[in-house]
Amino acid sequence: MNKPFGTARCDRRRLLPEKSLPDAAEIIQRGNSLARSVVVGDCAFLSHYKVSSEADYKRAQSAGQNIMVHSQIGYRDPVKTTRAFREIWQKAGEQNARVDRYGICLDWSMGFRQEDRQQAQKGTGLILSSSEQFAELTAQAPVAPHFGDFVLGMPASVENTCAALRAGATSIGNLGQYFTFRLPGWKDDVGDTESTLRAIALIAAQPVDVLIHSNLDDGFAALFTDLACSLGAVLLEKTIVEDLMGGTVSHCYGHSFSEPYKRLVFQLALAKVSKAPGTMVYGNTVMYDGDGVKNFASLASYLSIDAAAQLHRPSGHAINPVPITEATRIPEIEEVVEAAVFAQRVAENASETLAVLNIEQADDAATKLIDAAHKFKRSVLDGLMLGGVNIEDPFELLLSLRRFGAKQLEEDFGPGKEDSNALRGRTPVLQSSTIARLQESAQKQFDSATEIQCNAIEKAKLTICCCTTDVHEYGKILLEETLRRFNVRIIDAGIQADPEKVMCLVRDNEAHAIAISTYNGVALDYLKQLRQVLEENCIRCPVLMGGRTNQILPETVSSLPVDVTDALASEGAIVCRSMDDLIPQLVSLAEK
Repeated sequence: MNKPFGTARCDRRRLLPEKSLPDAAEIIQRGNSLARSVVVGDCAFLSHYKVSSEADYKRAQSAGQNIMVHSQIGYRDPVKTTRAFREIWQKAGEQNARVDRYGICLDWSMGFRQEDRQQAQKGTGLILSSSEQFAELTAQAPVAPHFGDFVLGMPASVENTCAALRAGATSIGNLGQYFTFRLPGWKDDVGDTESTLRAIALIAAQPVDVLIHSNLDDGFAALFTDLACSLGAVLLEKTIVEDLMGGTVSHCYGHSFSEPYKRLVFQLALAKVSKAPGTMVYGNTVMYDGDGVKNFASLASYLSIDAAAQLHRPSGHAINPVPITEATRIPEIEEVVEAAVFAQRVAENASETLAVLNIEQADDAATKLIDAAHKFKRSVLDGLMLGGVNIEDPFELLLSLRRFGAKQLEEDFGPGKEDSNALRGRTPVLQSSTIARLQESAQKQFDSATEIQCNAIEKAKLTICCCTTDVHEYGKILLEETLRRFNVRIIDAGIQADPEKVMCLVRDNEAHAIAISTYNGVALDYLKQLRQVLEENCIRCPVLMGGRTNQILPETVSSLPVDVTDALASEGAIVCRSMDDLIPQLVSLAEK
């Protein structure tokens, strides 16, 4: 049974304490008015295929049961990115493989408005400084440009959306990031909501069908333990974008879907609840292990299922062959081509794969998932409405969901049966693959410890403050799940944690250590900022750091991130190259 709707977490006074909020109708009107001067421009893709939008192209390809391919590009160097846009399509074509669309990896600093961008902390992605650079990129080859990250959901939502539209992009995202991504040092969620709504209104008012992209794995879905809640997030976003704002929302998933069966079930369910063609089914990057050829097995595993699903129930999603080097570094152009050719061969065998799948069973599971997702959506909306939130106002609904957070939404409104032993207090209708794997990995780490180590760690009653340097949370979840098994008290500083906030939590809770998961090329800068704040406040606390410990260094000529493990150690961090290094460090902390 769901928890009562009148919980304190639903109270409008807690979620929206501001005396006044921007008027949604006025914001939408301003976005609509902007569409008179900002319209979809031409690009090589639209000209070559003689279509008005990628959505039209997708519908035609789906009707012909043609499986589309999505490749991801976006080097820090704009010249290399431009060359990649041209060469990947050309070289793949020379091997009888077609790339239909590109996801362009903008740097997270692009989320800041132009006037704030220069001082912003940089990641590893592409930085485009003008509308002309957007257009120059999309002119290189007849591949649909997909600006999927750090456009919507950000302070610069409107200016980046304008640039993308003028460059001929008809797939713009990433709405999922609005709910979970936080730019370093930026705290204006009211401003983010206003700019996001205005950009959505601008897109919705276009005379052609522009897809408002949302990557579920970048939003709440990645943090849910139950795929029914993930599909419920789709329904909530459809309510906001389509029912309240007249736009067209298109969803991506796949990063965290490790189990082939669950990928299939979710695709079938998503196809049933969505009227718009999907953007892409992203590659399951969490299956990759290091930089070896054994990753080809993972690549073939998920591509086979995704291609077969598109034959059975075409949803417009392109399949995404992630190069096998993705787990350790940014893939080179030739490696992206190699993966695209691989995907073409897999797609050619999709009918044989489909023939051996138990589609009826998967369809039945999809139907149950849809029923549970609708239950979740109704519970969330009813709870917010009874708490005083105006669920007919897209501004209030968006901001309330963001502030409520994924964990609390699942705990309070998840459709699964209540279970005090479950991670979110509920038994999932269909458990998330990634959460299950993380829990298994945490248990293996705990089981690998000796009895002496376990006793030493538990006896010390350690308190550790956990956080991430960026928006990627899986490493932090694994870390926390492992620490819990040793009865370590966890102080949660959140994702993309502000160093000042970490310092305050460490000081107020007398933490014995700080454990940081890092991924997106900012490890060294973050550590330096944190250590400076700690020193200024006379706090001496060990810092454990693990994950992808790399960064683009300003003194190097390369635009690619380099390993900074030694530099982190010289700055005083205790670097854990893998989770295997964690237990000895916990023992050392316990002994001290």
